[in-house]
Amino acid sequence: MTTTPPPAEELRLIDAELRTLDARRAQLLARRGRLIGVLWAADPPVSSPARVPPAPGPGGEASGPDVQNLLLLLGGLLLGIASLVFTLVAWGSLGIGGRAAVLGALTAVVLASPVPLLRRGLRATAESLAGLGMTLTVLDAYALHRVALADVPATTYAAGACALLAAVWAGYGLLFRELRGPWPAAVAVAQPAPALWASDGGAGSTWLLAAALLTTAALGTAAALWLRVASVRWTAGVGACVQGACGVLVAGWLSVSADGPGAAFSAALLLAFAAVVAAVTAWRLRQGAAALAAAVVAGVLAVAAAGGPPRAVLPPEWEVPGYLACALLPLGAVRTPLPRVLREGALWASAGVQGAALLWALPLPVAALLEPVAPPRLPHEGPAAVVLAVLAVLAAVSPAVAPDEAWRARGRRTALVLGAAVLYALPTVFELPREAGLAVRVLVVAGALAFTRRTAAGPWTAMVVALVASGGAALSSVPGQWAALVVLPALIALFTAVSLARRPLAPAGLPAALVHAALLVCVIAGLRDWEASTAGLLLLGVTAAAALVAARPATGPATVPVEVTGAVAGACALLLTLPDPPVLALALALAGVIAGATALRPGRRPAGYAAGVLFVLAAWVRLAAWGVGTPEAYALPAAVPMLALGVLRRRRDASVSSWPAYGPGLSAALLPGLVAAWADPHWTRPLLLGLAALAVTVAGAVRRLRAPLLLGGTVLVLDALHELAPYLVQALGALPRWAPPAAAGLLLLLLGTTYERRLRDARRAREALRRMG
Repeated sequence: MTTTPPPAEELRLIDAELRTLDARRAQLLARRGRLIGVLWAADPPVSSPARVPPAPGPGGEASGPDVQNLLLLLGGLLLGIASLVFTLVAWGSLGIGGRAAVLGALTAVVLASPVPLLRRGLRATAESLAGLGMTLTVLDAYALHRVALADVPATTYAAGACALLAAVWAGYGLLFRELRGPWPAAVAVAQPAPALWASDGGAGSTWLLAAALLTTAALGTAAALWLRVASVRWTAGVGACVQGACGVLVAGWLSVSADGPGAAFSAALLLAFAAVVAAVTAWRLRQGAAALAAAVVAGVLAVAAAGGPPRAVLPPEWEVPGYLACALLPLGAVRTPLPRVLREGALWASAGVQGAALLWALPLPVAALLEPVAPPRLPHEGPAAVVLAVLAVLAAVSPAVAPDEAWRARGRRTALVLGAAVLYALPTVFELPREAGLAVRVLVVAGALAFTRRTAAGPWTAMVVALVASGGAALSSVPGQWAALVVLPALIALFTAVSLARRPLAPAGLPAALVHAALLVCVIAGLRDWEASTAGLLLLGVTAAAALVAARPATGPATVPVEVTGAVAGACALLLTLPDPPVLALALALAGVIAGATALRPGRRPAGYAAGVLFVLAAWVRLAAWGVGTPEAYALPAAVPMLALGVLRRRRDASVSSWPAYGPGLSAALLPGLVAAWADPHWTRPLLLGLAALAVTVAGAVRRLRAPLLLGGTVLVLDALHELAPYLVQALGALPRWAPPAAAGLLLLLLGTTYERRLRDARRAREALRRMG
């Protein structure tokens, strides 16, 4: 049987147990710290897994080693700053002996301090002091140049100091193998030395600088690829990238600025050496993004190296074709036993150079397309045409080596586009006569449309090429208007034929034919010296033709594009007739007829609203041209069609309320007259308006229609008030000022006394109105 101790005894036992646990925890934490120090003292191999950082204890957010490293880093930085301040500020107050003694003693002490620290296992402290010591050696070198070697050129001294410091730090790393900082620092400080030495070489220093940079980059690349210490590899790799980029830029500048074959060849040697280094890097890495990037860089540098010497002897406008020819060389690597990454890099490098050449040659076809607006003045028309032709041939043969059908299709489409661009630009390149150039460009359109029958070449790509080329040919033919009478009908026939032959292309072909037809109308009007309004009336014929074509069931998916094209042509026609109001009224009426005919087709009922608007606008413009100022003349032409449509709608669907059926028409017929009647001093308009409102009210009451009854009655009451208004004003003016408030109060009292009966009467009136149509 278990006996529970008294509370005081149990509390004593718990406190004793907690003290035992605290003591054991302290022992384990101390042992853990010693084990971490032992592990940090060992230099793990590169392939060892990353250490898991120790978890922070319950008393803080950072572990002991983290705090220790931070304190050591801050201490080293502060000591380095203090040393720098001493060297720059307090140096002048000491003599030569004092200066040497202070810096030498401080450097020696700091560099020797890792010896006892490493014996005691304080590796982090030793690392910090070693870094401080190496910083002091840099200050020693600076001080030595300022005091004893001031006559030595700065770049030469810097090169020697970098080399000496690299040797000293490397020896320091050999002496203290437990330290990890000296070796990467030695690699980093050694890399600028060759470039600094070469930059002070006098004549030919630029070539020496590029050679030094590339040589240093090659050595750094070798260290990054073959050494095993991770910190040294990363330092060497980063330095190699920086030095190599600078060296390539300098060598490239030497290549493009070479004034003779000798200088170009020497620059080509530098670029070729850089290409070899990049290729070796890709070969060593084998796979991954870095390997592919190095392979691409190798290919581009090889092209730059091969194209440099020919560039020095070619005319300036033929430099890009020369580089393009050299860009064909990497394509030969596809069939070689080189590693896959090198072959892929060669292909991408060649493609990149070809893309740059395409951008250089692209202004030629663009200028040919814009020739009617701005005649081209390109200094390299012939070489640009050659570049486009070569690229077209390459794209045409690329399907033979493409990896899959998607890439083969892209190659065929690219060949089609580039080939059409070359042919279209030929009249500009050879300065052919205008008629011959137009004939060539129409043939380009015909050829592109012929390719729409070949599915492998991409029918829509061919159609886009034909559309662009036809636009340029049409614009080129307009300045010579008689030539347009031949070119534009030919283009209309071509696009109509291809739309009929290949119905899937009709959504682009038929609108193009309509656009060219509209342009033909404008050209004919210009040849006949017709006014713009007459040209606008003729342009409505294109809109009518579009409506007829869209009405055909065979038009299919081209219906909407054709209708949109016709609508745009109609809008342009109306804009042309704006200066002549009578002609504008006729054009609006004709456009209304076309819209009304379109509304008769299934699914095109909304066009009827547009027809009504156009008819009303036509009537208004005609009335304005006649100088009519009577508002009813403008309101009734709009109201009558609305009322007619409302009657037809009610006959077809008896459930339609009278408000949507008759409300718009009655409002358009009565309200403008009501506004005019209130401002009219005569009696004729109010009388006629009252009679019309009375007729509408009676018709609404007889037919039991809500909209005519309310609208007619309202207008009738307001019209009657207009007649009584002068007398009411006089009566109100004769009454004393207390009479209106008294009358209003009396009215409220009467309403209050008969409130319930009035509500019942109001409900009856509302129900009566609700029962009406």
